[in-house]
Amino acid sequence: MTWRVIDDIVMTRRVVTGTLAAPGRSCAMTDVWILGGTGRSARAIAAELQNQGIRPVLVGRDAGRLAAAANGLPTVVAGSVDETADAIRRERPAVVVNTIGPFTDTATPLLDACLPSSDYLDLANDLAAVSATLDRGDAFAAAGRTAVTGAGFGVTATESIVVKLCDGRPIPRRVRVDMVPSLIVEAGVVGDALAGTLVEGLPGVEGGRRFQGRRYRDGRLVPDKLAGDPIRLVLPDGSTVTTASMPLGELMAAQRASGAADVVAASSEAPASPVVRAILPAATALLNIGPVRAFARRRLAAVRFKATPKPREHSWGHAVIEWADGSTREGWLRVGEAQAWTGAVPAEIVRRLLGGQSKPGAYTPAALFGPNLAESCGGEYQILET
Repeated sequence: MTWRVIDDIVMTRRVVTGTLAAPGRSCAMTDVWILGGTGRSARAIAAELQNQGIRPVLVGRDAGRLAAAANGLPTVVAGSVDETADAIRRERPAVVVNTIGPFTDTATPLLDACLPSSDYLDLANDLAAVSATLDRGDAFAAAGRTAVTGAGFGVTATESIVVKLCDGRPIPRRVRVDMVPSLIVEAGVVGDALAGTLVEGLPGVEGGRRFQGRRYRDGRLVPDKLAGDPIRLVLPDGSTVTTASMPLGELMAAQRASGAADVVAASSEAPASPVVRAILPAATALLNIGPVRAFARRRLAAVRFKATPKPREHSWGHAVIEWADGSTREGWLRVGEAQAWTGAVPAEIVRRLLGGQSKPGAYTPAALFGPNLAESCGGEYQILET
């Protein structure tokens, strides 16, 4: 059963369609809004939601591009993050899915706008944005709402395997997680949102000081060498990749999921060349300089890339966990193409939020829904005992 609300806003007739409200909730609360509606992630999420019978609303800045991407879905045009926040407060959608980077800029005003009426979900994968959202847990719990951060491939895949391996076990001593995405690249430009996420989010910020890398040591988040701790991994399919440490959202999610004092998070997307790794500290130190950082962001946003096929059949999340008695467990989570999975995971979370299957507060995906979330999205675990 569906409902329809028709209203006139700024001389534009807008039709908003959603699923039937749950008992006790007004129909005006059942919209699912996807912000950044013309982007690849937003389109993937919208397609997955429609496969589940949920008709989302796409929100974006450019009316023409938004209409082309919507393919008949309802749309909301908002020229800025502040305008989007105002629209959220006015319309009170049930769930807001934020795909707009850099999340260090967009998450806070949108989180504010969601309270007290909307649940929030984003794809953040940088430490500052993930931490900022998790810090809002008390506010969301008090409002009876839920915020989920890190709902993309990297955080969800690595956190899920950590939760799986730690289930029923004491707190481990040491954890290493590795993300190995297999991604189809569409032709186009990087764009300002992604460039901002990469430039602003990668180094991490603490007390106004930027570090080249991060890890947990003795329970504390401390500076570390960027692209350090490189290892050669043999994937379960027999292929090999090199991963090295990256200070991304997987690091915080793995530490919170395990409680381990020592945690390293690595990625196959980290620079593998010893020469490149050697010059990274000097190169990233330049990003401390505001004008240099702004210039790098503008140049990166304009970079064009060619369409390329995925490098391997599957994407992988990997973890090795060590306990105080010397015992270890190793495991893999196998999923499909990383971008497609980044559509499936948020859509499944939205379905559960709409169905009342969550709890109030702020969480990363597997911390809220457990390891079965990944399985619900087509993931398969492979656990090795040593």
